[in-house]
Amino acid sequence: MQAAFLTAALYQFVDLPDFADLRDPLLACCEANGVKGTLLLAREGINGTIAGPEAGVRAVLDHLRADPRLARLPHKESWSGHPPFHRMKVRLKKEIVTLRVPGLDPSKTVGQYVKPQEWNALLADPDVLLIDTRNDYEVAIGTFQGAVNPNIKTFTELPAWLDAQPALQGEGRKPKVAMFCTGGIRCEKSTALMKMRGFDEVYHLEGGILKYLEEVPPEQSTWQGECFVFDERVSVGHGLAPGPHELCRSCRWPLGPEDKASPHYVKGVSCAHCHDQRSPQEKAALAERQRQVELAEQRGAQHVGARMPEREGG
Repeated sequence: MQAAFLTAALYQFVDLPDFADLRDPLLACCEANGVKGTLLLAREGINGTIAGPEAGVRAVLDHLRADPRLARLPHKESWSGHPPFHRMKVRLKKEIVTLRVPGLDPSKTVGQYVKPQEWNALLADPDVLLIDTRNDYEVAIGTFQGAVNPNIKTFTELPAWLDAQPALQGEGRKPKVAMFCTGGIRCEKSTALMKMRGFDEVYHLEGGILKYLEEVPPEQSTWQGECFVFDERVSVGHGLAPGPHELCRSCRWPLGPEDKASPHYVKGVSCAHCHDQRSPQEKAALAERQRQVELAEQRGAQHVGARMPEREGG
């Protein structure tokens, strides 16, 4: 199928004291141009992913960049043959990626950016502590060789995990720390947090895992597995080719071929991660939703049950 839908992932930390006033004109622009997805607006900036016809997506990007504060708003592009989103939402938030650390300002201080082509050389330094800042379900399907997995369920748990690490405490010389995430935004905050805590040598992967997979050839890569993404593709590999995963519509865990071979996997109803966490009534309701989804697909229509569960990431 021809790749007719352009996806644009974007974020920028910038002071937007009037962010609430930006919502309605932005939503109207998206709807007028057939663009769908989710955009978050906060005092600290903008974050989100949108998709639609190329001309429509570019019209929304032009609308955003017409604001002088967002004139240099960066974005990443990918293409798909199916619409990645089924709705358009512009939400007002306290933070564009939630960490809940008062006084943290990534627009002023962050770690040192490392380009994808230079990332392997940094990781070859035995003195560098490599930390995956993503959530457990993301790390489960892929990460960099040698990365520490904090086993967090949400990004807001990261500060407490850092507090519990002996190697990151004490008054002596602090270790070199390298951090990475999907698209870069979580690392803006996590490296800003490390700088706030007195770490001098803090690095993060510029453009995130997605930029690394796009630019670094597989034969030179230290990435292992797939990268979870927050749209209907669910996962991507090198060259940003769509991966084999799909979401469990009950618990939102990304499921690979082995997961779907489990006797606990029932499409749209349960998987090995959640089969014992749903009551018979809940499973019956999920089964009916899945039946309606399949009937809608047979008619060539979309059903509300087919929507992508929302998660904050990047």
